[in-house]
Amino acid sequence: ILLSVSVIATTYDDNSNNTEIYGNLYNFFTVEDSRGLCMEGWHVPSVEEFEQLFNYLGGIDVASGKMKECTEGSCPESEYWDNPNTDATNESGFTALPAGRRHHYSYYEMINQKAIFSTSTDQGEGVNGCESYNLNNDNANIVREGNGKQHGLSIRCLQDEITTGCTNPEACNYDESANVDDGSCT
Repeated sequence: ILLSVSVIATTYDDNSNNTEIYGNLYNFFTVEDSRGLCMEGWHVPSVEEFEQLFNYLGGIDVASGKMKECTEGSCPESEYWDNPNTDATNESGFTALPAGRRHHYSYYEMINQKAIFSTSTDQGEGVNGCESYNLNNDNANIVREGNGKQHGLSIRCLQDEITTGCTNPEACNYDESANVDDGSCT
């Protein structure tokens, strides 16, 4: 049965123990939903924002290893990632866990092998077409791919850019670009 075009959050195999470890898997309609998936002041990153992170970590050929969870003091060993957990160091502190995905035909796949993160970037018209990034157990590179909007993928929220200034519209030094008040309002 094909999932309807609606907001869905689920957990791998519909097992609450997996939610505690890996979190939920969200379809792209959840990402696009106007109510917002992330708490106020946070958002689902775009392709460009993910690519900034990968570049900061040395590029797509090495970033995955720096983002994957591993057992502290025993990297690349992990109780969550299948062996080999290639080049895993988690030196970025991202602590990516291999939650797999929920396919749009309602089956689950790739737990312990892949962490697949949805972006907020839509590929265009139609049901298929959200950009995502894969981190795999058997290599240290990042793989960018399109996923069906109905697939359940992992989400990581990114804090909005912080701009300090006067946020009181009644003040003479009001800064409409500020989203954090710095106490300077007069």
